[in-house]
Amino acid sequence: MRIIMAGASGLIGRDLSAHLRSGGHEVIRLVRRAPATAGEFRWDPAAGQLDPAHLEGAHAVINLSGAGIGDRPWTRRRIDELFRSRLDPTRTLAAAMAKLEHPPQVFISQSGSNYYGDRGTTVLRENSPNGSGIMARICHEWEAAAHGAPAGVRVVTPRTGVVLSRSGGALGRLLPLLRLGVGGPLGNGRQCWPWMTLPDVSSAFGFLLSAPLAGPVNLCAPETADVNALIARLAGALHRPALFRVPAPVLRLVMGKLADELLLGSQRMEPAMLAEAGFTWQHPSLAQAAAWATGRDQALGY
Repeated sequence: MRIIMAGASGLIGRDLSAHLRSGGHEVIRLVRRAPATAGEFRWDPAAGQLDPAHLEGAHAVINLSGAGIGDRPWTRRRIDELFRSRLDPTRTLAAAMAKLEHPPQVFISQSGSNYYGDRGTTVLRENSPNGSGIMARICHEWEAAAHGAPAGVRVVTPRTGVVLSRSGGALGRLLPLLRLGVGGPLGNGRQCWPWMTLPDVSSAFGFLLSAPLAGPVNLCAPETADVNALIARLAGALHRPALFRVPAPVLRLVMGKLADELLLGSQRMEPAMLAEAGFTWQHPSLAQAAAWATGRDQALGY
């Protein structure tokens, strides 16, 4: 397949690009600077500028664009940037596809588990309603923008949970603390985090290129875990204690709204559509995921 990818420089984008290329696919990156190679095309999503010719002959478009959720404090200006950095690229891609006589067959545009808001222990499948909160609103508008793609394009909006990686992502700051034995749960630790290892995320995106699925798809592992279980597994794989719990009031004092939406919110998400379509996880259990994320999977035979 010839695949056009936006947001290829991020954690998922880098791994997914390598995964797709190893499978024999051609990946063309959309960049906001002068192209450095023949595998790059320039665009300006903030201005809505993308030459439709760049999408000619593409079988699929993958959109991973979006400013980092937890990179900076949530000022009013930053919240506006979180919206614009997702909606502008998505609308620009959809508009460019609409100008083609033969648009790509599939448009995979990322969304997030925060679509559901803070839902406690309610089991969340793809038909569960939109929740409340800033991120829930962003995800709702983000998905709606993706469905602006022309008729005949299969639109998939993967709702990605916490991505477990050996470096960067959600564990980028946590793993070093756990290795030192000074990490611990956040808040009461009973909030559910829908998780998935980075290799499984990339495999799932690759699977969605050809699987007969459309609309929202929950991207998470089949095993449910709350923060207490997740931290305990990671610390156990490192043979370290995880005793230094960070109380919710402290998180809110330091991080404001970000704490409630990103760290203290709970989504017990179930990957119903992936499972029904026959997707196979490399790390379906938390034990396997923790061993992989901490680099101990070979020693444990995973």
